[in-house]
Amino acid sequence: MEVSEGIEKFIRPDLATFTGYSASTSPETLAGKVDIPLKKIIKLNANENPYGCSPKVRRALASCRHFNIYPDDGQQELRKRLATYAGVAPEHIVAANGSNTLIDMIVRLFVQPGDEVITCIPTFDIYRFSTELCGGKVVNVLRGDDFAVDVRAVKSAITNRTKLIFLATPNNPTGNIIPRQDIIEILETGIPTVIDEAYYEFSQETMVPYKSHYRNLMVLRTFSKWAGLAGLRVGYGIFPPRIASCLMAIKIPHNVSVAAEIAVRASLADLYYLLSQVKAVIEERQRLYNELLKIPYLKPYPSRANFIYATVTQGSAFDLHQKLQQKGILVRYFDKPLLRNGIRISVGKPEHTKALIKVLKQLSP
Repeated sequence: MEVSEGIEKFIRPDLATFTGYSASTSPETLAGKVDIPLKKIIKLNANENPYGCSPKVRRALASCRHFNIYPDDGQQELRKRLATYAGVAPEHIVAANGSNTLIDMIVRLFVQPGDEVITCIPTFDIYRFSTELCGGKVVNVLRGDDFAVDVRAVKSAITNRTKLIFLATPNNPTGNIIPRQDIIEILETGIPTVIDEAYYEFSQETMVPYKSHYRNLMVLRTFSKWAGLAGLRVGYGIFPPRIASCLMAIKIPHNVSVAAEIAVRASLADLYYLLSQVKAVIEERQRLYNELLKIPYLKPYPSRANFIYATVTQGSAFDLHQKLQQKGILVRYFDKPLLRNGIRISVGKPEHTKALIKVLKQLSP
């Protein structure tokens, strides 16, 4: 018997029109749409490490002979290694398939339908994404001048339904850090607070030393940026032990692959190499910022991450994004109310900066 009605009627009504997360454009999606060969496209739109992973990672992955075996679901060795790197005890650590997954796990742990989650916009849209998927309500607190967090407004936004506060430092996509005292003032509200330190290695600013004093503090990190493991997806968090235990209980089994575990181990065995690449990115970040200052229609903002956000003061940011794309240079454009007049540029190698600035000068109005 033919069924006349489709399955669409069984979809959760709140997800039928759900707005997903808009990821960066991949070069492969531009095949045949731009005049530049794919191999010549300069990708500066996803905050990836332009130097790639440690050579030790490639060798370790090539020599692995047990990809047919599941990884340790308890993450025993992985948690110990990450704990040593982070300077905490292993019981504080939980790893996952990228820090995005940890954000989703945290929201699932704390938020029930109707509960509130505070974010400081503009910021990383995954906080909104995961909250809405869990049926929570996002409470957006507008950032102030130069994208600083308005601490008073954050505290005023707290209600008896507030379950989480998300703070990204350095913030994505604006690159600025939150002063430590501002974070402490928010932590002292007692509300569970997630400090997203995805760009910690570039900023060297962390709240981890305060983990014992503030039992509501959770810190997220990733290997995607500094260690060049974006494609392998591995992130971790530092949590109060009880919260870490709960997260380990609700996580998807085997949520960090054998390949990712091998890559983490090899990366941590090659810190000198990786941190020298971090230093190179920081130096190039300053050079890129100085060059962007010379472009008359751009206003770049100082950054402590591996990218620079710039507002377009003349013309359309979307048009500029499209024109750069046609020239084979991918930057990030956000179709969000507070970001539609700006672009985010990942820091690449010196030759990438040179090519970008050349095109920006050619496009000058």
